[in-house]
Amino acid sequence: MITPAFELTQDPDFLTVKIRMPYARASEFDIYFEGEDFKFYAKPYFLRQVVEKVCKNISFFACRLTLPGRIVEDGREKASYNTDEGIGTFTIRLPKEVPGQYFEGLDMLTSLLAPKKSRSAKPLVEEIAASAELSEENEDDFDWEMEQIPYEESTAPLQHPYGFGNLRSGVFQRLQDELSDVIDIKDPDQTPAEERRRKRWAAEAAKFEPDHYLADFFEDEAIKHLLKYKPWWIDAHKKMTALQGESHQEHDSPAFVVFSEEEREQMRKFTNKSYLLDKRSRHHVYLGLIDILLAYCYEIRVNEGDKNVESSWNIRKLSATLCWLESFSSIHDVLVSFGRRVLCYPLYRHFGLVTQAFSDTLVILQLGKAAVLKCLLDIHKIFMESDPAYILNDLFITDYCIWIQKVKSKKLAALCESLQKTTLSKSHMGLELEELEAAAVLVQEEEKALKAAGTVSKQQLLCSESETSDSEESSSTSSSETEGSDSDEQESSTSKDGEINSFPGTLQEERTAPLIDCNGLRQATNAPAMEVGDGKSKVSLQSTTPPGKLVEELEMQIHSALRLSEQPEGLATAGCISQEQEENPVPEPARFSEDAAGKGNFLEVSPKPNPLLFLCSTNEAED
Repeated sequence: MITPAFELTQDPDFLTVKIRMPYARASEFDIYFEGEDFKFYAKPYFLRQVVEKVCKNISFFACRLTLPGRIVEDGREKASYNTDEGIGTFTIRLPKEVPGQYFEGLDMLTSLLAPKKSRSAKPLVEEIAASAELSEENEDDFDWEMEQIPYEESTAPLQHPYGFGNLRSGVFQRLQDELSDVIDIKDPDQTPAEERRRKRWAAEAAKFEPDHYLADFFEDEAIKHLLKYKPWWIDAHKKMTALQGESHQEHDSPAFVVFSEEEREQMRKFTNKSYLLDKRSRHHVYLGLIDILLAYCYEIRVNEGDKNVESSWNIRKLSATLCWLESFSSIHDVLVSFGRRVLCYPLYRHFGLVTQAFSDTLVILQLGKAAVLKCLLDIHKIFMESDPAYILNDLFITDYCIWIQKVKSKKLAALCESLQKTTLSKSHMGLELEELEAAAVLVQEEEKALKAAGTVSKQQLLCSESETSDSEESSSTSSSETEGSDSDEQESSTSKDGEINSFPGTLQEERTAPLIDCNGLRQATNAPAMEVGDGKSKVSLQSTTPPGKLVEELEMQIHSALRLSEQPEGLATAGCISQEQEENPVPEPARFSEDAAGKGNFLEVSPKPNPLLFLCSTNEAED
């Protein structure tokens, strides 16, 4: 027996059931419905060999449903068979017993598959104890039946449970190879819940990187772009809110959540079963659901609805329920755990993404269990395509997909209300985020101040350079004027020297003597001062010394110049040599002469004739 693809819709008066069976005989099918039960049977069509290969293990098609409301057989029922779409489709319209009644949960296909079973007879003591501990919201129609498993004695040590409702244990003992790739805790079967929590907090504190967090805090262009993304539940919530404002009908909200055919096929493949959970276990299940939805909302937002190889890692890493097998005790603990993990593990570590995932989870819960189921089915698909994350489907997601279809909408509404009242801030993270941000802002302000000071100093430097260049130009202008005035002063001093040179011929000869160097070359009149004797006393032609002292100093310089300008014997003329020199002929000048300090200086004898001597011979010829 196989269950064909089916879907249910409704209007105020009728319930419509569509069943698609590609290999059924249209002439051989049976329909039975009464109250909340609906049953459909059809035989397969064995005409072609290819069909026989497909249907060789099929004895008949069967669709047995338990409806959320009552239907009645009053002559208005109608059935039709259509093959226009290439696949045989049976359409059955069944009248409602109470016209206008809304049947809730028609899209929860897994919960509709198996017929509701009657309660089995149990001892009164067991029933009372169970009703006090296991009944949810004091529901009268709670299914007490549970799958019977043969009892097996085990000598294994005490194991700590985990998984959906803490109903599983010993799973990772036989999956040691996949353990490290799926969860962060080692040896979960031997680790109690409190120790798991302590280890998780220590791992998160060690993983937190302040530099990464501050980088996303200041450079948040990509974060702002992600926060603007609108997933599918945003538009659905807007439509639901608009409709509720007009008609005030809360039960219309599931109409805005549409399941694809692939998602319907997922639901049909699940095995419908009941979960007997005590109050504490149910509490853990609801809080774990919030934790998983938060991680899923973060994944959808940061990837903008697309799936990639990191999708499975993001969901299970951000959910402590999946990664550390955590059992939370309050909604606030769930939010703090999720916030810490967002700031420690993924690529984008920004507190704005934490608050946005919080808001997205609220919207999903407000849309009802249809939206929650759609998200869980997507997570189930992501884990199925990721090895070895499929283990988490067996531990959590499959059970959540089946369980959520039977949850009363009022419970989800109450959970959403409690979540909405819970507050979350950076101080709750326990990572000193506010202190880090304040310190970083101070450093940033100091850097800005230093940059501003550097800019001001550069401007001042440029201004000082411009002022310096202006002062240099003005100084060059003033120096040129000073040089002009100096030249005027030099001309005036030259004229005064000309007056001094108007002495008799003998004085003139003495005044012109210092202008002859040892090589017989005439020096400039503005030559620097000459060292005489020991080189300490300096005389300048532009000196302001009185004329008498100037004449005496010039005579001393004349005698020194005459001694230095002595020529060889053969070059001297007769007129220039005095009687005293004739009586005592001058020998060849020595290569060294000693100055007043007694030091020897090398003297080069010029081969050129001394113009002073020629001048003297000319004067003697005239005389």
